[in-house]
Amino acid sequence: MRSLEELCQELGVAPADVRPVGRGIGKLSVPMIRQRASSGQRGHLVLVTGMTPTSHGEGKTVTAIGTAMALRRAGHTAVAVLRQPSLGPVFGVKGGATGGGKATVEPADLINLGFTGDLHAAAASHNLLSALLNNHLFHGNAKGLDLDRIFWPWTVDMEDRVLRNVRAHVDTPHHTLVRDSRFVITAASEVTAILGLAKDYEDLKSRLGRILVAVDRNGQPVRARDLHAEGAMAALLRDALEPNLVQCADGTPALVHGGPFGNIAHGTASRLAIEFGLAAAEYCVVEAGFAADLGAEKFVDIVARDAGLTVDAALLVATVRGLRHQGGVEEARLSVPDPAAVLRGLENVRAHLDILRALGVPPVVVLNRFPDDSPEEVAEIRAALAAEGVSVAESTAFADGADGAAEVAHRAVEVAPHGGHSAPLYSGESTVPEALDLLVRQVYGGDGADWSEEARHQLEELVRSGEATVPICVAKTALSITDDPLRRGRPRGYRVSVHRVERRAGAGFTVVYLGEIETMPGLPTHPLAERIDIQPDGRIVGLG
Repeated sequence: MRSLEELCQELGVAPADVRPVGRGIGKLSVPMIRQRASSGQRGHLVLVTGMTPTSHGEGKTVTAIGTAMALRRAGHTAVAVLRQPSLGPVFGVKGGATGGGKATVEPADLINLGFTGDLHAAAASHNLLSALLNNHLFHGNAKGLDLDRIFWPWTVDMEDRVLRNVRAHVDTPHHTLVRDSRFVITAASEVTAILGLAKDYEDLKSRLGRILVAVDRNGQPVRARDLHAEGAMAALLRDALEPNLVQCADGTPALVHGGPFGNIAHGTASRLAIEFGLAAAEYCVVEAGFAADLGAEKFVDIVARDAGLTVDAALLVATVRGLRHQGGVEEARLSVPDPAAVLRGLENVRAHLDILRALGVPPVVVLNRFPDDSPEEVAEIRAALAAEGVSVAESTAFADGADGAAEVAHRAVEVAPHGGHSAPLYSGESTVPEALDLLVRQVYGGDGADWSEEARHQLEELVRSGEATVPICVAKTALSITDDPLRRGRPRGYRVSVHRVERRAGAGFTVVYLGEIETMPGLPTHPLAERIDIQPDGRIVGLG
């Protein structure tokens, strides 16, 4: 590993503007980032997204890391910008989120197992508001909160389906208050979203104060600032707001910061990390959560809109395995070559290419190679996409590191300097239903949305309180372009189902839930936690 001093020197960071928090790990000064971001210097933003993934993912993190490494190998300054792993997936199905093979961010074990404590701070800040809310109820409920309309849950950064619905008892001197509540995983907490979108400490505190906690008996909103919570919440997040500077396997600088999920939140690293990457390097390679219908759309419509950013190029990661799956092959046969299924599965890639074009982002398809890919399948994919004028690159970054992503870096350098024209799909004056209808038709390929009675009632309440505003953050399955995880390829002629609507006033967006989406996941039959262990010499095993 390179020293922190070397990383800072490469990025032009003065010693006074970085705080060491471990070997090769530094916290970057927020005022320094604001100053650098306002200087006018801006590199190219390369967004890494993908086709609709299988449950195993298609390798966006490896691609983002490998591309940044290859860009630096080619003589450019480059930074990889990634989200912090949530402990839920680490111990659940997906495992660690620091890449793999020769394309990793380091120190991988520390990053996967809590890192610098940013998500723990987010959970503490979130639960402080929960505690202050319950304390307010205990001491007489002076603000007259309606116990049936308290929105603020608890949070924990673990997957535990038992916590999806809980009943809280608050014993007061005169009687017992009983209310139904729930837990959300920390990556789904509004505090985590705010941490990722805040531009400085003042903005952080202001956003926390705007959090919509409940409504009173007169139907008026009650916010975190009404409970005098925002100051202490922000204090808990002071250090967590500082982006984390680390490095890739070959010493390329990397920023790992922020942790919102891509299917139930906006799904990208923090605004501050991205702004610093753009100010410090020629190429800022940012991974977005899941596929283009989720991560890329939310990046342009939420993050870039809020921060005034544009995307210069997108790397659309695809795999032969993923194409087989989208072409109708079942799980047990995904490792068996099937050229016909791969060609059918290309319809899914075409759908995501159209999404990126609608967002104004020039795409490059990155074929992330696996050992069981047949030469015939790869040739068919390249020929079909080339015939449509699509730029294609192959990546073997997992096996070969920077060398394996050389073609990807070359394509990014070809495309990115001519981009920078991305724009939100809908205006800031759109209503929530108008914005959703546009997304359904232009992004998901459907015919419209059917709103449940509960969702309509929730939207009407938000309209009355002046909170039914865009942008919207759609919470839906990542395993299909539709709201049905079983539908593959590129479905058309269908309608999505809106189950509920919630306002994230501090984050600045309205969450629209399509289909059955859980904000507290559950563990599988045999979670990865069962095989993670510590060796006598202190080494952690089983995270991969």
